[in-house]
Amino acid sequence: MSNRIKGILCILFSALGFSFMNLFVPLAGDLPTIQKTLFRNLVAFLVALLALFRRHRRQPIKELKQPELIPWKLMLMRVSFGTLGLFCNFYALDHLLISDASVLNKIAPFATLIFSALFLAESISKQHIFALIAAFLGVVCVSKPSLDSPHLWPYLIGILGGVMAGAAYTCVRQLNKRGVTGAITIASFSGFSSLVCLLLLITGFQPMSLKQVAILLAAGIAATCGQFGITYAYKFAPASEISIFDYSAVIFTGILGYLFLQQQADGLSLLGYGLIFMATLFTFIYNRYQNRRASGMS
Repeated sequence: MSNRIKGILCILFSALGFSFMNLFVPLAGDLPTIQKTLFRNLVAFLVALLALFRRHRRQPIKELKQPELIPWKLMLMRVSFGTLGLFCNFYALDHLLISDASVLNKIAPFATLIFSALFLAESISKQHIFALIAAFLGVVCVSKPSLDSPHLWPYLIGILGGVMAGAAYTCVRQLNKRGVTGAITIASFSGFSSLVCLLLLITGFQPMSLKQVAILLAAGIAATCGQFGITYAYKFAPASEISIFDYSAVIFTGILGYLFLQQQADGLSLLGYGLIFMATLFTFIYNRYQNRRASGMS
């Protein structure tokens, strides 16, 4: 089996994991969004911490010996944007069709493109601008903006979640460029998010049934599987070769929403999904072409 096939299988496994997380969030019932987020983060933090120290025992991680090597300002931006994005995503999952919430979160790559141009001085081609316009039209179709719509606020929160995720990914790119160990970044994000959730829940924690605890633990496990799946996927193959398969999460989430929550997207939402997917596919093909062209010239 080639590394590309292994990468595709890993990213499909990741998409399935995140899709089950999307399902478990509303299945947990009427609980505060922060409380649901805590379980997702706490499980991920414990697993990331275990993986971090196991790796450190085999090969010492430089940041654990020299914390000053971590660009703390940049790391704080990454964990802050990521935490806010996660809160927004969970809120959207609780108040919208989970397929709608999932696809709104998938605008993160386009937000990353904009933030990279604004703050990292990376150029945006005409082709990327075309894709951004198509993605924007897709978001409009999904959210169906109307001032008197009862769902306007959740859709705006869902869009903000995708934008914040894009900002977080921009910070991750910079952290990677500066050589920060990936496991440190993951553990820092999960730990920071868990701490924020705990502080916010000091006075707002609601008692849960055993069933709700089990569902939220399952959400945390599913999210952790998703995180590790995507991590291994990009070890086997570059993003330019396999990232498009991450959009299978929208399909998985739609199927799970229909089967377990009796949710069904309307025609306009489906059109929006198609526009966002086509914008992503176009960007994927264009970036792949550019990478191969650059490799051929080098």
